[in-house]
Amino acid sequence: MPELLNIFEKKEKRNFKIVDRPKIIADYRERNSLVASELISLGIDVEFKELKVADFIVNEVAIERKTVDDFLTSMINKRLFRQLEELQQYPKKLLLIEGLEHKELYQSNDEYSASPEGVHPNAIRGFLLSISLRYSVPIIFSQNYEDSARYIELLAKKKDVESSIRANKKFLSPKEQRQYILEGFPGIGPKSAKKLLKKFKTLTTIFNASKEDLEEILGKKAESFKKIIDG
Repeated sequence: MPELLNIFEKKEKRNFKIVDRPKIIADYRERNSLVASELISLGIDVEFKELKVADFIVNEVAIERKTVDDFLTSMINKRLFRQLEELQQYPKKLLLIEGLEHKELYQSNDEYSASPEGVHPNAIRGFLLSISLRYSVPIIFSQNYEDSARYIELLAKKKDVESSIRANKKFLSPKEQRQYILEGFPGIGPKSAKKLLKKFKTLTTIFNASKEDLEEILGKKAESFKKIIDG
C-alpha cells in the first residue's frame, strides 16, 4: 500500500508525496531468515511465494543467496551447477555469497587440507571464474545478513533496472514474444515496447497505427519505424 510521507525541511512546507514501498519476492523458505527479517525492518514489502529458481526476485533480477558454507557444499555436491543453469532463464541475475565477516571463503594453499571442506583454494578460485565467465552471473560478496539485506534494499529501490526480453530468457510467454519482436526494431527498447503494447494491445494494431499515434510514444523514431513497416 502506498506510504504517505509528509516532509518538512527547515520551515518550508512541501507537498504531500505518495511513495510506493519497494517490493521484492522471496522464496517461502526465506520466511524465517535473518535477511528477510532485516528487509522488512528496512521498510521493504516482502512477498513470500514458492520460487522454482532463485531466492529473491528484485526488479526482475534473480538473486541466488548462499552462505559461505552453503556455497562450498553446493560446489562440492554440484548442486550449484544446476542452479546456475536455471538462473539463465532471467536476463539479469546475481549470486550473493554471504558471511565473509565470520568465515573465509578459502584458506591459504598450505592450510586447505585442514579445513572441513578440504577444497583447494585454486579450485574455488577457478569455480568463481567459471560462474562469472561461463555462466555470466555476477558475484557479490557480503559480510553478513545485514550487508546482504542492504544490497537487496538498494536494488529494490533502483527504478532504472529495465531489462530487455531480447537478452537470454529462454521461455517466453505470448506477451513476451510480442515484446521481443518490437525490441528487434531500431530504437525500440524494453520501455518503448511495453508502452506500445499497453496502448495498442496487439502487434497488428501497432503496425497499422498512424505515424501521429506512434509519435506519442516513439517521438521522432516513429517515422523510421513506419518506413520499416510500410516498406
